Amino acid sequence: MSIPQDRSNQPSSRPAVPPPPGGERTISSLGGGGVAGAAAMAAPPRSQAGAPEPTRQLAPPRVAPTGQPGRPPMPPPAAHRGQPSAVGQPSAVGTSPAISQAVNQALGQALGGHRPAAPPPSQFSGQLQGQPAMPGQAQRRLPPGQPTMAQIVRDAFEKGMSDIHAGVGETPRFRDRGQILATNYPETDKETFMCWLAEIMTPAEIARFEDSLDFDGATQYEFARVRINVFDTLHGYSLVMRLIPLKIMTMEQLNLPTVFRDVCHYHKGLILVTGPTGSGKSTTMAAMVDYINKEMPKNIITIEDPIEFVHKSQRSLIKQREVGINTTKFENALKASLREDPDIILIGEMRDRETVNTAMKAAQTGHLVMGTLHTNSAVKTIERILSLYEPAEQETIRLAFAETLVGIIAQGLCRTTDGKRAAFHEIMINTDAIRDYIRRGETDEIEEVIPRCTFDGMCSMNQSLYRLYEEGRITEETALECSPKPNEMAQTLRGRV
Repeated sequence: MSIPQDRSNQPSSRPAVPPPPGGERTISSLGGGGVAGAAAMAAPPRSQAGAPEPTRQLAPPRVAPTGQPGRPPMPPPAAHRGQPSAVGQPSAVGTSPAISQAVNQALGQALGGHRPAAPPPSQFSGQLQGQPAMPGQAQRRLPPGQPTMAQIVRDAFEKGMSDIHAGVGETPRFRDRGQILATNYPETDKETFMCWLAEIMTPAEIARFEDSLDFDGATQYEFARVRINVFDTLHGYSLVMRLIPLKIMTMEQLNLPTVFRDVCHYHKGLILVTGPTGSGKSTTMAAMVDYINKEMPKNIITIEDPIEFVHKSQRSLIKQREVGINTTKFENALKASLREDPDIILIGEMRDRETVNTAMKAAQTGHLVMGTLHTNSAVKTIERILSLYEPAEQETIRLAFAETLVGIIAQGLCRTTDGKRAAFHEIMINTDAIRDYIRRGETDEIEEVIPRCTFDGMCSMNQSLYRLYEEGRITEETALECSPKPNEMAQTLRGRV
């Protein structure tokens, strides 16, 4: 850094600049920073005769709140934006506050200034586990009398609710074992709703939602994980949150048939868990993966959108990837998983023909692939897979599907007599007879074979519901309501009642 020299005896075409008030010298430029530059600025200047001028006391250095050693000064505040930067630019005596701030910052760094204190925490910090404080949250304030989203989630979790529904112009509601229940919370306005979004989403995610008007994601509290869906409606923004327990239930706790454990021991093939939304597919698959994790030394890769149940590696090595966070595209992650030395690949949803193609290719090359579909029975699952292809391609896909399939588990949930819920299943194992029917396209015959092959672990939904009825866990009305063939179910019940 160069110090302006005294050129009072030299002719100059510039008009004389009056000295600043108080007679103190003001440093007008800062170019080079660092200890050397600050030391040069702090050295006493000399007159023409060589005698040192009287020592002038420097004011105590002020350190800018955002200044850190080794970093350039921050831009000037909003009041001075648009003006030329003070760094490296000559200026007249009588500097602006922005230049003085930059100079004081450099002096504080050079003369041993202290590290600035950390900024105050956000008002929402600590509510989410593992989620950093997000810019802009501190500016959002809930209107008086409105609860935070963390309070609502805690309330729903302690009451054993499965879902939270909230939206602008509505009061928050909970889902309890299939039924929507009202709450005593006040009606939600848009300001409150945006504050809730700031609690559970980052500013980038909120901007993405406002651009597309749809958002899927997940967040985690210290007591539960939450799957989030935000969308726009006629009356304003709305969201639905699915509460996912951090502790994964075992197959014994879920009362799953022993055939679920048997299919987990396959080394290759395709296992499909199907059912409508909210039928417990994710819970069942999490229990199966947890069983493999505890019992077998495997490498498991999951591709989900979003991640629901979080697994920790035990005997198996588990790597979970979330679409949009750990990978940009579902298809890319699925193709890449084939080169990541997997034993088991878990696919969140078989959503299109490209996913089905890659899944069957992985199953044919010696991997066990597990996936889900939104179908209600084994036969409808086969028809859904084939419907993804053109008629000319279906024969080839039917043969490949018959060779790679291990089994299909169609699942539903029903209310029990004790106020809880129980799962009922249709289980189809790909035996030689089933494989032959799939090859020939005789899917109607499969429905007739499943109830007669209980020794292979198969069962129909009516058989599963009737077993729950015999155990006294569901009523006759519930069995008839949940049955896919209520007439057949009524005949079965009449034979026993």
